[in-house]
Amino acid sequence: MSQLSCEAAQKGGGLCGFPRLMAVLQGGRVAIRTEFPFRILDLPDEAIVMSDGCRLSARIWRPADGQPVPAVLEYIPYRKRDGTLPRDEMMHPYVAGHGYACVRVDMRGNGDSQGLMQDEYTDQELQDACEVIAWLAAQPWCNGAVGMMGKSWGGFNCLQTAFLQPPALKAVVSVCATTDRFADDIHFKGGCLLGENFGWGAVMLSYSSRPPDPALRPDWREEWLRRLEAEPWLAPRWAAQQERGAYWKHGSVCENYARLNLPVLIWGGWADNYMNTVSALASHAPLAKGIVGPWVHQYPHTAVPGPAVGFLQVALRWWDRWLKGLDNGVEAEPAYRAYMLHSAPPDASARFRPGHWVAEATWPSPRVTRRVWTLAAAQDNSPSDARGARPMGGAPAIVAGQLRPEEPGNGFSMVLATPQHLGMQAGEFFPMGLNAEMPGNQAEDDAMSVCFDGPVLEKPLDLLGAARLSLRLSSDTELGFVVARLCDVAPDGSSVRIAHGMLNLCHRDSRENPSRLVPGQIYDLAFDIDQCAYRLAPGHRLRLALSNSYWPFVWPSAKATRLTLVAGSLDLPVHDGTAPTWEPPKPEHAKPWNHRVIRPARTRRFIERDLMTGRVALVVQDDMGDNENLDHGLCTGETMSERWEISPDDPLSARAVHVWEQRLSRGDWSVRTRAEAEMTGTATELRMKARLTAWEGEAMVFDRSFDEAVMRRFV
Repeated sequence: MSQLSCEAAQKGGGLCGFPRLMAVLQGGRVAIRTEFPFRILDLPDEAIVMSDGCRLSARIWRPADGQPVPAVLEYIPYRKRDGTLPRDEMMHPYVAGHGYACVRVDMRGNGDSQGLMQDEYTDQELQDACEVIAWLAAQPWCNGAVGMMGKSWGGFNCLQTAFLQPPALKAVVSVCATTDRFADDIHFKGGCLLGENFGWGAVMLSYSSRPPDPALRPDWREEWLRRLEAEPWLAPRWAAQQERGAYWKHGSVCENYARLNLPVLIWGGWADNYMNTVSALASHAPLAKGIVGPWVHQYPHTAVPGPAVGFLQVALRWWDRWLKGLDNGVEAEPAYRAYMLHSAPPDASARFRPGHWVAEATWPSPRVTRRVWTLAAAQDNSPSDARGARPMGGAPAIVAGQLRPEEPGNGFSMVLATPQHLGMQAGEFFPMGLNAEMPGNQAEDDAMSVCFDGPVLEKPLDLLGAARLSLRLSSDTELGFVVARLCDVAPDGSSVRIAHGMLNLCHRDSRENPSRLVPGQIYDLAFDIDQCAYRLAPGHRLRLALSNSYWPFVWPSAKATRLTLVAGSLDLPVHDGTAPTWEPPKPEHAKPWNHRVIRPARTRRFIERDLMTGRVALVVQDDMGDNENLDHGLCTGETMSERWEISPDDPLSARAVHVWEQRLSRGDWSVRTRAEAEMTGTATELRMKARLTAWEGEAMVFDRSFDEAVMRRFV
């Protein structure tokens, strides 16, 4: 075993971060294993033929002796030949070297597999997964037991496949996934249309535009042109589904947790937006165990902020118990393990977060009690109007009210009408690394919000679970939403987001059957703020910051809505601080991929304000550089830019423009694709345009434009 201390360079690949995933562990050391109990074979392109004749391409690492072993499947659309290869080579040889067949399959229509891509998590995708599992179980080198693992898309579809109960699937390890495709994914949150719905559509338009590798597929060109012709523009399709109907219920395992009747190990990160899944599965799935750490949207052995943990060793214990039948006691381990963050200065590029691990034998935990804090007017409060009253940054928050622990509140009437550019410090839906993608100092957004502050703490306050906010309010429009942020406010006025939650007010009574508001009518409503594990330090305050804008995290309503708040309470999950701790293993992985940097990466992220027009923009420019794989010679590169702009007083000024370029080459062969996308809105509809262009060498071989409108029914 050799030791290596590495600086992270973990950005790229848009939302899934593969093209230049490098090594890991901020502020510590990671063990790189080069010797394992089993010598392995690396088979780069094994055919798995579906019942309809479609050939899926698999890369398989398995013990060279050919003796039957369990198989572990990862099944995703992100291209095993180049896209996820950097992370694959650190993970799958490691697990295979301990006596498993690790199988990375390109989904139909992606990478080196045949077929066409249609949408996320389709019936065809899940049927193919079940057929792949059956194929694996029938191989002479497999003992008939199959496990399934994955992060993000792969974390979703391994839960969804387990829901279908294929006979050979015995256990699952899922990372950064969801149980509810409507409530807790990149499309809608609390019924609010997320900006990332458009962003993810642009990503997939780009990702799925690349051809198979000609070194593996002589028919690569014909397959590529078929893909380009069939490429869907998915963002408007998703945005049109504005209630939780059959489209979103498909693939949402929360519809019947009892069907997840096999062991599930679920992982999440506090800097990611899939943290709620860990609690949901630990609470409801019969054989689930949950672990949630400080991390972004990465595997926990390579993720920031640190501390990273030995994800591969923990996963191996899971596989050893449920695929090999070894009695190692994993079923007796805590139901829920969480890294409790401690108060620290805000940092959108945090390499490490101080904290400690808690281990709960059962979840929900008996060590957590609910305490209600009442929203009350400040002592000197007068009716306030937050709309446009506070500058972009630099000013302290104007505290409109108080959080009174377990005391009745006084009556108040506060107008919530925040400027449209509030939210620039929200961070990404799922940050990938150290490019200022995590939430920054919330003080700027707090200064434009209606804030309720608790008392200065005399002793630590530990929160573990989800807070629930109840509000009594009215609206002057039919459409609108409210966003709540729990923040840790330090004595110097800096503000750290602990968790956030939101509610589209049309979904106040039902996600399945939303209804528009009646202007002027008073409503009682409640919604959960995201799960958290957080210790506020003495001398700090807990803040509830309310807004009805959150750009670009949430797409704005058609009108600048004025909400009138007249009452509210905050139900907090307070932990007693006595839980046992967990000492996770240190991170390990196999050696990184063999590559040469042709052109280094460069990233910029900044906020821009036009002093003449007042428009404010969040701009991301991410050039992931170009690299050559020294094992098979494929050169790959990727460049993207995002611009999210809006006028503080006009929600219909919202505009997002994304541009993605993909590059592949080897010797005299080269291809390039460009995906350009734009989203705007009017009072009655959302407009989403896109253009996809492809070149072979210098010749353009494909050019197609999309222009679709989606009616604003509930957004």
